[in-house]
Amino acid sequence: MTAREGHLVELVDDTGHPLGETTVSAAHQPPGRLHRAFSVLLVDPDGRVLLQRRAATKTRFPLRWANSCCGHPLPGQSLVEAANRRLREELGVEPVALTEIGVYVYYAEDPATGRVEFEYDHVLRADVPAELPTLPDPDEVAELRWVDPAELEADLDVEPRAYAPWLGGVVNRLRRSARPEPGTPGAAAIPSGVPADEASERSGGR
Repeated sequence: MTAREGHLVELVDDTGHPLGETTVSAAHQPPGRLHRAFSVLLVDPDGRVLLQRRAATKTRFPLRWANSCCGHPLPGQSLVEAANRRLREELGVEPVALTEIGVYVYYAEDPATGRVEFEYDHVLRADVPAELPTLPDPDEVAELRWVDPAELEADLDVEPRAYAPWLGGVVNRLRRSARPEPGTPGAAAIPSGVPADEASERSGGR
């Protein structure tokens, strides 16, 4: 078990209300326990999204393509602090301004590892330069690529097993959201828990 599997996550109900805490490892053992998470989408000036292919050592959905970065805030930790920490650890990216564009509650089982994802997932967007410097950690990330969201949605229908099961819902939040206007509040304006308007949504067989 990696050190991060022993980190604490915040357990929540279907509205994002905190219920307690447990370890990353325990939260992802079947049948899973609903906990707070985040998914970051880095978007360049052409509207392309940076995808990462998860490293082979990942305990959940290894070698699948996913959004730019994922993770879990520690109990009580702000989403911005947690997301920028993981962007730095996974991609070597300096802190960025983040805007929450939706919440996605999903359930998915990984047949390869026996773990499950059951997450109250805050979807965060950051607009970044076209030539964003990255230094991915090979223990976290196998590959990176930029992709047009419309093309990605089409490919998700053709080759769903090439992608992490949460990616479709995350990209859907991006496609439904308006592009943030200049001066939109960023990191400091994002609360640690926002009621989801679609918290009953499920994927991955539940």
